[in-house]
Amino acid sequence: MVTIAEINDKIRRRQAVVWSVEQLKAKVEEQGVAKTYKQVDVVCTGTFEPMESSGAVINLGHTDPPIKIRQCWLDGVPAYAGFGAVDLYLGATAIAEVDRELPDAAAANKSFWQRGGGHVIEDLIAGKPIPIRATGQQTDCYPRAKFENIITKETINQFYLFNPRNLYQNFIVGVNGGDRPLFTYLGPLQPRLGNAVYSCPGAISPLLNDCDLNIVGIGSKIFLGGGVGYVAWEGTQHFPLQKRLSNHAPIGPAATVALIGDAKQMDSKWVRGCYFRNYGSSLMLGVGVPIPVLSEEVVCQCALGDKDIVAPVIDFSIPRRVRPTFGLVTYQQLKQGRITIEGKKIRVAPLASIALSRQVAQELKQWIEAGKFTLTEPVAPLPKDRSFLAQDLRKSSIALE
Repeated sequence: MVTIAEINDKIRRRQAVVWSVEQLKAKVEEQGVAKTYKQVDVVCTGTFEPMESSGAVINLGHTDPPIKIRQCWLDGVPAYAGFGAVDLYLGATAIAEVDRELPDAAAANKSFWQRGGGHVIEDLIAGKPIPIRATGQQTDCYPRAKFENIITKETINQFYLFNPRNLYQNFIVGVNGGDRPLFTYLGPLQPRLGNAVYSCPGAISPLLNDCDLNIVGIGSKIFLGGGVGYVAWEGTQHFPLQKRLSNHAPIGPAATVALIGDAKQMDSKWVRGCYFRNYGSSLMLGVGVPIPVLSEEVVCQCALGDKDIVAPVIDFSIPRRVRPTFGLVTYQQLKQGRITIEGKKIRVAPLASIALSRQVAQELKQWIEAGKFTLTEPVAPLPKDRSFLAQDLRKSSIALE
């Protein structure tokens, strides 16, 4: 059994053998698990995909006279201000609102309505100036009522991503069996099974290379948006009890993680605002997770290929929480560009960029090989027993008088 401390010692001496997860899969196919285990120290996984449950914590610093912000807009996009006086949270899916002080032409500009929190986060990371407008709750210690300024990442205190739900361990394939186009978080779905869209990049996706959650845990150090980040907690909708194949791969959305990292150190190449037509804004985010090769079992989990992992095909035309499925398809089938449903061949496209997902893994690999990035021991494991609770109407236990 190898330890993370031993691997870190090799990284510092620049003697660690670091492979991308695709390299490892090819090696296992060629020479088997046992021989591969003896050759590699770290395996790098990566993804670049929409992660809408993301956002940024921002501390502006106090104004003179001070203001207790209760409403705030960053370039027209509302930020949540229910914290301390000048602490904000800017969600990736927040949508720009009409500013009554804007000229009519600007408010009518179509691109204005497509701008969201993800775009503002990208621009701040890129060093661009962002206009801010705020109103305050006037108190004896915070007498100011209004504030307007231009900010950059250099003129604010803290600016870090804190993402409640990233890195789904598998996801779904969306189709539309109805008779009109649907505009969804997977993008447009054409009627009568006109297309299919999937989000997870498959066998290179980070948590699909640690299906049992034995390696990635709270405190694990990662590549986040081109900078260093950490797993902060289990993610929202974390569902490790999802049904699984005999190889332990989940058959649908399963584990998730909450991530945190200093946005001032990130690169806008890996943090990009995006817009889904008639749905809203989101954030494309690059995340890379290093997998320390501590045992042969780690190699076994990382060896799963696209042919070994399946996703459910979900019909979005049924407007219910639980929608009908057209069965399971492998990621190998999805990446061929067409799948067959009820005898009909359907074109398929990924939301994740497979090419940029590979680049994330390669960049993390280079960091580790150069001795710039060492690994961390998790301070606690991710829970393996979380069930998934739905929100249904319940009768109040309080008697109404």
